[in-house]
Amino acid sequence: MTEFRPQRFQVLPPVVKNLLIINTLMAVLQFVLYRTTGINLANYLGLHYWRSDLFHSWQFLTHMFMHGTPTDLNLTVMHLFGNMFALWMFGSILENVWGPKRFLFFYLFCGLGAAACHMAVIGYGFHSLDHAILVFQTNPTLEGFNKFIAGEGLSHIPAFTNISSFWSANADCGNCASAAVELSNQYYLQAINEPTVGASGAVFGILFAFGYLFPNTLLYFFFLVPIKAKWVVAGYAVFELYNGIANNPGDMVAHFAHLGGMLFAYILLKIWNRRNRSQFF
Repeated sequence: MTEFRPQRFQVLPPVVKNLLIINTLMAVLQFVLYRTTGINLANYLGLHYWRSDLFHSWQFLTHMFMHGTPTDLNLTVMHLFGNMFALWMFGSILENVWGPKRFLFFYLFCGLGAAACHMAVIGYGFHSLDHAILVFQTNPTLEGFNKFIAGEGLSHIPAFTNISSFWSANADCGNCASAAVELSNQYYLQAINEPTVGASGAVFGILFAFGYLFPNTLLYFFFLVPIKAKWVVAGYAVFELYNGIANNPGDMVAHFAHLGGMLFAYILLKIWNRRNRSQFF
């Protein structure tokens, strides 16, 4: 391996610094707009499913600069801090190695790739949802409604379970079928209009690149347990894959976007053909 000894290591290089500033300002802006005008900036800049009326092509880029939700300050701060801390911790090293132009290209490439993977995965999911809704609404019975709830993992949502319970207790209910159909339509509209936000896809690409270039660098788990970077990256990949496949109800994390960021990082690193990896000391 070639030892990397920069002439002047920057703790906060320009691209990382500006990304930190932009993301923080956008988080503040979404809160100010929501509190003063009621406008949810994520409806315009968050990434939406392409069949949503809220979808615009620019969202593939802008969603990377949005975090959390204006209705939950704690969630937004945690989401923003987690991504920005990782961006600074690993991105600063990569920018010092590559320079600002290559690092920025890498960051955006991974973020866009992560978005493309996420859209492909949710597209498959919405195709299944379309079919499930069609099957139920073609023959809206209690049995069909219960199958729909079970198949889509909606048993934790009171609105669905309340209708199911009432319908079960009142078999001759005259408007239960129409209420169930209306609720399934509302659920579908809410699902396709839910925005995806965050720089996590790009950040996971950075994490992968760090582990790829500096595999034996020690990272300290909880500041105590030393683990080589390559095992941290592998562990994150397995964790994200498991949770993505599990698809637990209530899990709002875009796990396959994270994996997509890693995948596109790997592709770009191979294209750059960095056979002589640099070791940072």
